[in-house]
Amino acid sequence: MPEGPDTDCIVQRLHLSAGAWLDLWPRLLSAQNDEWLTRLTGELPWHEERYRMFGREIVAPRLVCWHGDPQARYRYSGVFHEPEPWTEPLTELRRAVEGATGLRFNSVLGNLYRGGRDSMGWHADDEPEIGPSADDRHIASLSFGDDRRFVLRCAERREKTEVLLGGGDLLVMRGTTQSEFQHAIIKTAKVVGKRVNLTFRYVSGGGLTSRPPAQGLGAAPSDDES
Repeated sequence: MPEGPDTDCIVQRLHLSAGAWLDLWPRLLSAQNDEWLTRLTGELPWHEERYRMFGREIVAPRLVCWHGDPQARYRYSGVFHEPEPWTEPLTELRRAVEGATGLRFNSVLGNLYRGGRDSMGWHADDEPEIGPSADDRHIASLSFGDDRRFVLRCAERREKTEVLLGGGDLLVMRGTTQSEFQHAIIKTAKVVGKRVNLTFRYVSGGGLTSRPPAQGLGAAPSDDES
């Protein structure tokens, strides 16, 4: 069983514009990075996700799983997704995330990036069912495995922010981040290993309605783009 979080880890706050900010706990669980990566990749029910866009079927460039409380259902591209029950490792990690942040979460979306070409397209988690309120939809992102670039952008203000997330890092998007910014995981031609990202959230209302990421499903700019 992996050890608990680093209790000496100090949060770093990065202020964006328009009432948005990021809280980062670097290396919160980095001492157990390899153990958690092995356990999560081996024990969670990863699967391909397929969507229909513009009359054709598209496969997301990553594997996914959705877990949570029974009421934490969500709807994506017209398809309802019922949450799988909490597993022992996910329950343990939720406890660690809630302990570090002081926030409450009832669901988690898992993304498994198998290599550098797997990615997440530009999008915002701005659905009204994500709480606790419209001016602070907090999303906690916990990563294990190889480093990946996490990028946020605001087209209206020509603002762009980049964070390199490593194994064991915890990043929480707070305030108006979801309403004012989009975010993405950038694909890369460099050789990188697996990465598991768990995004903890609080879903209310019994059904999450979501839109596909921009640029087609899961299409993210490459590491060559500015």
